[in-house]
Amino acid sequence: MMKKEIYLDYQASTPVDPRVLKAMLPYFVDFFGNAASVHQQGLQAKAAVEHARSQVAKLLGVEASEIIFTSGATESNNLALLGLFKAFPQKKHFITAVTEHSSVLETAAYLESQGAEFSYLAVNKMGQVNLEELKKSIRPDTLVISLMAANNEIGTLHPLKEIGQIAKEAGVFFHSDAAQAVGKIPLDLKRLGVDLLSLSSHKFYGPKGIGALYLNQDQPLLKLKPILYGGGHEKGLRSGTLNVPAIMGLGEAARLSEELIPEESKRLQNDRDQLWQDLQKEISGLKLHGSLEDRLPHNLNFSVKGLSAERMLMELKGKLALSTASACTSAQTKPSHVLKALGLSSEEMKGSLRLSLGRMTSSQELSMIVRILSETIDKHRQSV
Repeated sequence: MMKKEIYLDYQASTPVDPRVLKAMLPYFVDFFGNAASVHQQGLQAKAAVEHARSQVAKLLGVEASEIIFTSGATESNNLALLGLFKAFPQKKHFITAVTEHSSVLETAAYLESQGAEFSYLAVNKMGQVNLEELKKSIRPDTLVISLMAANNEIGTLHPLKEIGQIAKEAGVFFHSDAAQAVGKIPLDLKRLGVDLLSLSSHKFYGPKGIGALYLNQDQPLLKLKPILYGGGHEKGLRSGTLNVPAIMGLGEAARLSEELIPEESKRLQNDRDQLWQDLQKEISGLKLHGSLEDRLPHNLNFSVKGLSAERMLMELKGKLALSTASACTSAQTKPSHVLKALGLSSEEMKGSLRLSLGRMTSSQELSMIVRILSETIDKHRQSV
């Protein structure tokens, strides 16, 4: 019987929690109505959607009316940036960082072709922006600062509260791609001063293909133009029939995360730190990328001296499921733009692995992970 592969790619995607699936199932068959319809089935579906909206809002410390459902963080990032650009034609300057997710950087490239101007902040060796450089980048025509809450490759956390204060003092909007942070660490958006925030359900044990965009109603000047046109769903910002089962899954995933974050994040951080210590004892030539302190609790990104990460992944198939970079860019052959921004050498980038623990990672698996990685790396080095 084939042994089960140990899953260590929770930043790429998470399994649907059984409790989430249970919440979704009735809305495929029993309560299948269109949430925009006015008959009983439609009203039941609409009530379910609003219940899920309130669950997502509660996780983020905001009002239910501030949540717009989308297909995920990529769409939310597009809606935030394109929607602002269309709503404020007189303000063409945007600020972001070189280490952002491709759904922000590619949107930025498109907006530049339409006349927008972007300032791309550099990062230090920990993957963090310089707040003084951020302040200096703000211009009279700056519209928004867009900086992710947590990096999808190295797990680095940006100081959202400080960034939010800078944005507020300058009178510009603050958008954050929080796909990797929501459901993993506490986020009180009102306290942090975030005006727009993007999230994806499948990053915290909900289904794929559903996400949300938060819009701060306390910011009276904030407005967006839609990027999809049709029936005017979601306050006219996201037309299309609502995916009620997926929305119910997102809502339940949010409820569970709110309940579990304090204990779960502490457990994952302890397991992550222990795993890193054990790996260092057993394997020579390891280098951690990013800060171990200002980091997602479940992330490790490190390089192994003299190692080809791509070859390692081939040898680990069927044993460990991990990655070399973001799942959204791993199909490309070019080096990680995040690791490059940290100033890593080509050898270090070539030998980098991303490992992320999750809710289903057991303590028994930790020692197995160390043994499998150690044996595989030794074998790899002997063959070179």
